[in-house]
This record gives sequence, structure tokens and C-alpha cells, in this order.
Amino acid sequence: MTQPSRVITQRELRNDSGAIMRGVEEGETFIVTRNGTPIAKLIPLRRRTFVPRDEALAIFATAPVIDPDQFRDEIFSGLDTELPDRDW
Repeated sequence: MTQPSRVITQRELRNDSGAIMRGVEEGETFIVTRNGTPIAKLIPLRRRTFVPRDEALAIFATAPVIDPDQFRDEIFSGLDTELPDRDW
């Protein structure tokens, strides 16, 4: 469950930037206001997470089996593979 964004003023951002950035690093989100008007949102960037092989296999174990030839045919059926004539 995501926590609500904390509303801070531009002045708070300037004066407490270190603490605010630590909060972002820990997953907090901040809405920055200027004269009471929201102007920016500070959000943490997603970091790549290593998923062990066995866990990944378990996740996909219940996925439907896909026929690779049928999949390719369905993909290519929606593409225009003709190249236009060019007068170079």
C-alpha cells in the first residue's frame, strides 16, 4: 500500500533538502507548493531488483504456454512489411 504524498513548501524544500531527499530515498513522495499552489512532485525512482532464477520460474510457471510460430504469425499479420518504392 502506498503512503500519501507529503505536502511541503518551496521554502521547506530549500531549508530541509537533505532530510527530504533521504525521505525520497526511503520511498516517500512529496508535493512541493509555491504560494499554496502545487508545482512539483518528488518521487523515488524505481531501482532494478534482482529476482532469483527459481523465483522467476515460479512466477511464470502458471503463465499460459505460447506457441512461438503462432505468436510470430500473429505479430507479423498486423505489420505492413512492404517497403515503399523509392526513386533515388
